[in-house]
Amino acid sequence: MRIKNGFAFTAIVIIMAGALAGGLFGRLPAINADTSMTRAKVVADYREVLEVVDKNYVGAIDHEKVADASIQGMLWSLDPHSAFFTRDEFRKLYEEQASQFYGIGVSILQRRDGVYIQSVIPNTPADKAGLRYGDKFIEVDGKNATEWSSAEVSRNVRGERGSTVNVTVERVAAEKPVTFDIVRGGVPLPSIRNYFMLPDGAGYIGLTGGFQETTAAELDDAIAQLQKQGMTSLVLDVRGNPGGLLPQAVEVVSRFIRGGETVVSVRGRSSYARTQELKSRGGMVHDMPLVVLVNGGSASASEIVAGAVQDYGRGIVVGSDSFGKGLVQRVFPLPYGTGLTLTTARYYTPFGRSLQKDYSSGSIYEYYTGNNGQQIDVSEAPKPVPAGSPVTLPDGRVLYGGRGIEPDVKIAGDEFTPTRARINDAAFFFVRQLVGGRVPGFEHYKVDKQNFQMGVTAGSFQISDQLFDLFVKTTASESASGLTQENILAEAHHARMRLREELATANYSNEAGIQILLESDPQVLKAVESMNEARAFHKRYRASR
Repeated sequence: MRIKNGFAFTAIVIIMAGALAGGLFGRLPAINADTSMTRAKVVADYREVLEVVDKNYVGAIDHEKVADASIQGMLWSLDPHSAFFTRDEFRKLYEEQASQFYGIGVSILQRRDGVYIQSVIPNTPADKAGLRYGDKFIEVDGKNATEWSSAEVSRNVRGERGSTVNVTVERVAAEKPVTFDIVRGGVPLPSIRNYFMLPDGAGYIGLTGGFQETTAAELDDAIAQLQKQGMTSLVLDVRGNPGGLLPQAVEVVSRFIRGGETVVSVRGRSSYARTQELKSRGGMVHDMPLVVLVNGGSASASEIVAGAVQDYGRGIVVGSDSFGKGLVQRVFPLPYGTGLTLTTARYYTPFGRSLQKDYSSGSIYEYYTGNNGQQIDVSEAPKPVPAGSPVTLPDGRVLYGGRGIEPDVKIAGDEFTPTRARINDAAFFFVRQLVGGRVPGFEHYKVDKQNFQMGVTAGSFQISDQLFDLFVKTTASESASGLTQENILAEAHHARMRLREELATANYSNEAGIQILLESDPQVLKAVESMNEARAFHKRYRASR
């Protein structure tokens, strides 16, 4: 791939200068004019390189690491989504598809000075052992965890079912660290992390945890529960959902369109991915107005769902541009527990839009970070000519392929800034002390255990002026926060919301905290506002046949 900004040229100059300054040992051989390359020659060259490295490299060689890196480099030369998985990574891939893994059952976040428990998952080993919101990881199996990342903590607390892990945590109300011996067990990985009622009879379902074996069943259950509460329309949130199992994406779409209609077409050339159209088996199981929320983290199966809804005019898509992943990967197990995912086909929407954005230039880093779904033009200025290939739908609308999913209604998500990130951290540390009973005058906020209530009443956990003033004063006095009173007061609405979110999480659950954040989420608010348009689309779709 081409590397921009002159990096390649600069690197070559540095390498040459270093070689001349340090001295080259040995004369460069004459270059063979035969540049044709066959598979046999590639294998021979690789073996020869390994032999030269084995005999001459100055240090010890980790052959497994070398092999892993070379395989990954080869796959990335094909496309950004073909990937090699080590033994641990391949095991986790299967765990995620099965909607369960073996561990202790906590939601964790990395803060400025370590990794903390954000929430405990009910009926898991961590819940039964007595871990709590705000516990900080100090040791895991005798290893110092104070400087670990959240990924390192997660990797070390996972393991074989029935095995024991020793965890030591720092707890606000405890005089010294608390140690637990926890027997690992099954931990659920649901696709749907949240559902609750919004204003005007709209239901909200957060399908944000990937598409796994249980996704469609989870969706049916969530809809049934919301219908009992009076739901007459639905906001389906797939923001940040990276995708997953194709059959489950087809099942989800099948709940909303007529039976026999194409959900997605898969076009490939190998026996593993023959060209085919995957049809709906539904018959509008859930017949109601529909809004689908997307952003730059919505990829693959999420885009299949949004693309089908948009192509048929079954509902409207709200948010910011999706990621643009339309390559189909098949999983190939390899010896010794490793494996790879290899691109074998491409996805297209029902009327022929390619979901895959261009990856022919730039680096892997640019590919994955070039579209975060946040910086979009929502002004009234003249729009540029749309990128991508135009596709005219039966109802006359023109949509564009080769760029992911462009929403029908574009609106940016909450802006992320360094100041807001610091406020988020500060809110956690303040509430950690508050629910630990360590804030004088506010001891009644003490929480001994989350009660795992999933939802909250709109407007719950309001922050009094007295409590907010104390938060501002306390945070501004702590040099570690990096905040001043002026910083916090300029973001007072955000700070109050994050305090409410932390209190809801500490008292109830992670899901309750997220619901607090969604109350003022601009994309969710726009989805509710756009429901009349979704009703019009729904009515036209029902009358179209």
